[in-house]
Amino acid sequence: TGYNALAIPVAAGLLAPIGFVLPMSLGAVAMSASTIIVAANAQLLRGLRLRPAT
Repeated sequence: TGYNALAIPVAAGLLAPIGFVLPMSLGAVAMSASTIIVAANAQLLRGLRLRPAT
């Protein structure tokens, strides 16, 4: 997702050379948010009923 495409490089320290370092506590919150988003999407997809294409 777009969220992970942005968050993973930031968490890996890609922006450290320009002085932006993500604190560990915010990294933990971001990882938790990612897990919650994935779990919520799984629950939404679980209730989806697909019909064969005609």
